[in-house]
Amino acid sequence: MTDLDKRQRIRSYVLRTGRMTPAQRRAFEEGWQRWGLEYGSDNLAIDTAFGRAGPTVLEIGFGMGQSLVEMARSRPDSNFIGIEVHRPGVGRLLHSVAELELSNIRVYCHDAVEVLRDCIPEASLDAVQIFFPDPWHKKRHKKRRLIQPAFVALLVSRLKPGGILHLATDWEDYAQQMMTVLSNAEGLSNMHGEGEFVLRPEYRPLTKFELRGAKLGHGVWDLEFSRERTRGQL
Repeated sequence: MTDLDKRQRIRSYVLRTGRMTPAQRRAFEEGWQRWGLEYGSDNLAIDTAFGRAGPTVLEIGFGMGQSLVEMARSRPDSNFIGIEVHRPGVGRLLHSVAELELSNIRVYCHDAVEVLRDCIPEASLDAVQIFFPDPWHKKRHKKRRLIQPAFVALLVSRLKPGGILHLATDWEDYAQQMMTVLSNAEGLSNMHGEGEFVLRPEYRPLTKFELRGAKLGHGVWDLEFSRERTRGQL
C-alpha cells in the first residue's frame, strides 16, 4: 500500500449534505450528460472529451464554480476540467456553463485523489490549480490537509514538463506548509525564486472567500511552481 493509499483513509473534506436548489438540481440533471465526466478506471481521452486539442487546466475543489467559469470564459482556447465532490456546487457550475454557452469545461463529481490516480493520464496537464482548500486550522485536524507530499507527487506526475502548479490560501501557516511541501517535492521548482510567494496573477479571479477574508484583514498567499524539464524535453 502506498503512502497515498494510506492517506485516502483520512479524507481532506467532509461531504456536506446541503440541499440542492431546484435550479441546481435541474442544471445537474440536464447538463451532466453533456459536460459531466464519470469516474472510472480508464484514462480520460482529454482531446476526445472536449472534441479538440488545446491547453488543459485542472482545478480541484472549485466550490460553486464562479472563478472556474470566469477563467474558461476569458480563455476560450483552453480546456478546463473541474473536480468537486459537492453536488450543489457542481449543479451551480453546470447552470453557469449552460447560461453562458461555454464549451470548454468538463467536470468530475468525485474525490480528486481518486480521479487523478485513476483517470488523468500522466504528463497530460498544462496546469493544476487549487484555490483556498480547506485549511483544517485546528492542530488535530492538520493531517486532513490536501497538500501533502504524496498528493503533490501525484500532481507532479500528471503535469506536462513545464506545466504549472498554482496554489492559493488565506491561512498563513497553511501557506508555509504548502511552500515547504512543494519546495521539497521532486521535479518541482519555484517559478519566482526559492521560498517566494507571488501576488495574485491577473488570470486568477478574486473569489468570494478572498474578498470576505480581505474584509477581515486576512492575507492571501499564491504559489506557482513548475514541473522541471529533463534533458531532451522541449
